[in-house]
Amino acid sequence: MGLHVQQVGQGPDVALVHGWAFNGRVWRDLVASLMQDFRVTVVDLPGHGRSPEMPGAYTMEKLAQQVLALFQRPVTWVGWSLGAMVGLAAACLPHTAIARMVLIGATPRFARGPDWAHGLAPAQLREFAEALERDCRGTLVRFLSLHLGQERDARALLRRLRGDMFAGEAAALGALRGGLAILQHADLRSVVSSIAVPVQLIHGERDKLVPLAAAEYLAARLPTARLDAIPACGHAPFLSHRQRVEQTLLRFLHE
Repeated sequence: MGLHVQQVGQGPDVALVHGWAFNGRVWRDLVASLMQDFRVTVVDLPGHGRSPEMPGAYTMEKLAQQVLALFQRPVTWVGWSLGAMVGLAAACLPHTAIARMVLIGATPRFARGPDWAHGLAPAQLREFAEALERDCRGTLVRFLSLHLGQERDARALLRRLRGDMFAGEAAALGALRGGLAILQHADLRSVVSSIAVPVQLIHGERDKLVPLAAAEYLAARLPTARLDAIPACGHAPFLSHRQRVEQTLLRFLHE
């Protein structure tokens, strides 16, 4: 059984790939803006939304391969958070279908380390993993609060995020474990400089989950990247600063 997707519109292919614990519903506003000029494929990652869980180990490469298998022609990968990281991995695969990427809240490494200050503390990620086993829903609600920056209407944004995360089919615990393990251990710094496709980075200057410095690192090392850093914005700029993100995205797609 393959991934659940929603496909609308006609034109060049655009894939929308959500973040950890979410599903394709989070993209619904953006879909309405893109479907006039593009064939938009909204993906539920394995174990999220209506997609079945992934058999065997939940790995970055398998996530990338499953999404890429949906496309027989060049595609623009629009990824958010974990979806952006999977996009970076997908762009490194042989014969990738990715023609360009828009990466929102992206990082090559989520976990902080001795030579990487731009992430969450490993202890915090371990605590999240342990808390998932005790109180999955409560842990996810706490995770949502980390998406906020200095938005004017933070309460409305939090309600929107919560509604999108828990609407319909909740993410399976196995998929949450697997995705969190990727966030804990994945490190793509050694390969990002080999990605030659055009990349548009979009990042909140007040992102608490992925500091802006992570996006600046990518912008400096991806050969064809540009960065739009949004003031007072947290980890969900396509929701909190929808108009600006859509303008940046559409300008990039029409180039």
